[in-house]
Amino acid sequence: MKERSTFVLVAMGFGFAFLYLPIALVVLYSFNDSRLVTVWGGFSLRWYGELLRSGDVLEAAWLSVRIAAASASGATVLGTLAGFALARMGRFRGRALFTAMIAAPLVIPEVITGLSLLLLFVSLQQQVGWPSARGATTIAISHVTFSTAYVAVIVRSRLASMDTSLEEAAMDLGGRPLRVLFDITLPVISPAIVSGWLLAFTISLDDVVITSFTTGPGSTTLPILIWSKVKLGVTPDINALATIIVLVVAVGVGVASYIMHRMETRRERDTQMALKANA
Repeated sequence: MKERSTFVLVAMGFGFAFLYLPIALVVLYSFNDSRLVTVWGGFSLRWYGELLRSGDVLEAAWLSVRIAAASASGATVLGTLAGFALARMGRFRGRALFTAMIAAPLVIPEVITGLSLLLLFVSLQQQVGWPSARGATTIAISHVTFSTAYVAVIVRSRLASMDTSLEEAAMDLGGRPLRVLFDITLPVISPAIVSGWLLAFTISLDDVVITSFTTGPGSTTLPILIWSKVKLGVTPDINALATIIVLVVAVGVGVASYIMHRMETRRERDTQMALKANA
């Protein structure tokens, strides 16, 4: 038993080192004073200053955030509706095709998805004149197409595990279906909806392949900018940018976890108070 626990600890150590040691090195060398990434020249914050004075990076970062927020919101609405259709509408004509269409973006390579969207936008431009050019709008639409699948899977799983007796009790007490939806169902599955939005936001913010097919001049997102810089060699300002992204993501995950924990605690407290009142 002791040998087994030692093996598990060693395996966990190697696994965590494989995942997080490269990130730790990027963070460490972001404070390097030398222009050479692999040569330590002393502690310095110069590259953070260079990064904050770079207008291209700040513009690309703001564009990426706006596209990610818009696409995540659209994907959350469509994904939630799709999740409801799959979890609550039972068997309907075309259900198998609808399920396959929802699951397709999860398994189709991004190169195929990006190429298909590029051909779609080119055909629309030739037929109806829209979009006039590829840019932020086409990027946001393309991100919605594959982010919707992730939100739908999360919402569908939450609805499948939800206790439907709460909705049935509300309707027995005279609640109309629409009122039950907004007062019971949506609050219960709200953690799944928030999780879907955060996942869609992260995927959109991180996407390179599909964005490279659907972007155009003047619409360079942050991942595309980083990719173009890395092709010429990694520079210390890229390490600084990566460190800032890691920090922002860590703070975002921590805040989201705290909010979801508060929501779960409040829901449990309200449920207990309702049970005591009924008793």
